Amino acid sequence: MLKLYNTLTKSVEEFVPNAEGKVSMYTCGPTVYHYAHIGNLRSYICEDVLEKTLRYIGYDVKRVMNITDVGHLSGDSDDGEDKMVKGAQREHKTVMEIAKFYTDAFFEDCRKLNIKRPDVVEPATNCIDEFIHMIEVLLEKGYAYKAGENVYFDTSRLGEYFKFGNQNEEELYVGVRDDVTEDTNKRNKNDFVLWFTKSKFEDQALKWDSPWGVGYPGWHIECSCISMKHLGEYIDIHCGGVDNIFPHHTNEIAQSESYLGHKWCNYWFHVHHLNDREGKMSKSKGTFLTVSVVEEKGYDPLLYRFFCLQSHYRKPLEFSWDALDNTKVAFDKLKNRAIAIAEEAVSAGKAVKTELQGAADDGEKKYVYKVNDGAADQAVFDEYRQKFADALSADINTSTAITVLYDVLKADTDAATKLALITSFDEVLGLDLNIGREAAGQKVDAELEKYILEQIELRKAAKKEKNFAEADRIRAKLQSEGIILEDTREGVKWHLA
Repeated sequence: MLKLYNTLTKSVEEFVPNAEGKVSMYTCGPTVYHYAHIGNLRSYICEDVLEKTLRYIGYDVKRVMNITDVGHLSGDSDDGEDKMVKGAQREHKTVMEIAKFYTDAFFEDCRKLNIKRPDVVEPATNCIDEFIHMIEVLLEKGYAYKAGENVYFDTSRLGEYFKFGNQNEEELYVGVRDDVTEDTNKRNKNDFVLWFTKSKFEDQALKWDSPWGVGYPGWHIECSCISMKHLGEYIDIHCGGVDNIFPHHTNEIAQSESYLGHKWCNYWFHVHHLNDREGKMSKSKGTFLTVSVVEEKGYDPLLYRFFCLQSHYRKPLEFSWDALDNTKVAFDKLKNRAIAIAEEAVSAGKAVKTELQGAADDGEKKYVYKVNDGAADQAVFDEYRQKFADALSADINTSTAITVLYDVLKADTDAATKLALITSFDEVLGLDLNIGREAAGQKVDAELEKYILEQIELRKAAKKEKNFAEADRIRAKLQSEGIILEDTREGVKWHLA
C-alpha cells in the first residue's frame, strides 16, 4: 500500500485514488524563458520517480504537465514583467521563438536524465478560451471583480485561503513585502490577478481579446484550467517544488474550488530545494548550473539523477562538485557491478546482449542486456521485487530502494535472477543499469593486457595469503577502470565493461 506525505494535511497518508486502479496526476511545468537549472530538474526527477512507482505497483497513470509560455511575471505576486517577454528581449527573439527553443531544451534535458515525458503536455497559449470561461464563471459567482481594467480573485470571499497553513499571513501579504510594489487596484492584499489588460502592460507581446479588454491571463489560472481540461474536476495528485506552495498552489486551490464548488485535489506532492553553499539554487542569481554544464565537466547526467535519488525528496539537498565526485565513485562501481552480472548471465546462456541501434552517443556503442524467459528464479525475484516496492511505497524512499538494489547485488542467487531484478528496479530508478557502453574502436593493446594480467596475479596472491581486503581492492580498482573480472571454475576471466 502506497503511503505519501500530503502537504495539505502535513501527514503521511495511505494513498487512495478517486477511481480504483487509476491515478490522475498533474505536474507544474517549466516557464520556458531560459534553461532549466539542476535545482528545477531535481523536482522533475522526483516527480518522475513518483509516476514510475505508481506504474510499478500497478496503477494506470495519466500525467499532465503545462508549459508556461505566457503570464508568469518575474515576481510571483503580480509584479514585474512577464518572464517570457524578458527572455525574448534578452535574446532579441520573439516570445514564441523563445518558448519553442527552451521547451525543446527542457525535454532534451529530461531525455538525458531518463525523465519520462508526461502523457499530455499543454502550452498555456493553447487554452485562452478555457481561461476566459473560468474567469467569467468566477465573476458570476462573486469570487472575482474588475478593477483598473484587470480582473482579480477576491480572497476575502473564502473562509480559508491559506489551505497549506504554517504561514504567517502578515508576512505573506504582498503589500508588506519589501521587494513588491503594492497593486492599489486590489481590494485585499492577498488578491491575485486572473486577467491583465493593457492598462498595466502596454508593451505585452502576446495579447488576446477578452470581455474585459485586450490582455492576457495571470499565471495561476493556467494550471487549474489545463488540469481540468485533461483530468476532469477531481485529480488525485498535484506536484511541484516547495516554492510553488505559496502563492501558486494556494491560488490554484482558491480559484479551482470556487469555480467547481467542491474539493479539487486530494494529495499535494512537493519536492524540497536543491541548495549550493550559498543557498537555494535559482536563476535570479544570474548564474546557475544546467545539465549541459554538468556534461561539459565530464559527468554523465544520470550521475546527477543518482545523486538526487540518494536523498529523500522532502529534504533539502546540497550540491557541490566534491559531493558529485563522491557519488561518481559509488555510481561507477554500481554500474560496473551490474554489467559484470549481466555479462555473467550472458556467458551462462541465460541472457542476451543486443546492440541498441541508433543509441550511439559521443562515439559510444550501447548494449542492452535482457534475461531469457524463465531463466530467473521466480521466488527470489518476487521476494526482492516486493522489498523494492515496499521501500518506494514508504513515501517514495529512494534511498532505501537503492539499498535493496545493493542487497540484490550481494545476494546468494544466480546472475540471471540478479539481472532480472536490476532491470525491474531500473523501471523506476532510471539509471540504465542494464545498458553497457563501449567506446567505438576501443581495443585492448599488449600493454593494457599485460597490466590486467599482472593485476590478476597480484589478486590471486593476495587471496592465497587470505588478504581478502587487498583482493577486493584490486578488483574494485579494475572495475573503476572499466575492466571486469569474473571468477569461474576455469579460473579468472576478464572483459571490458
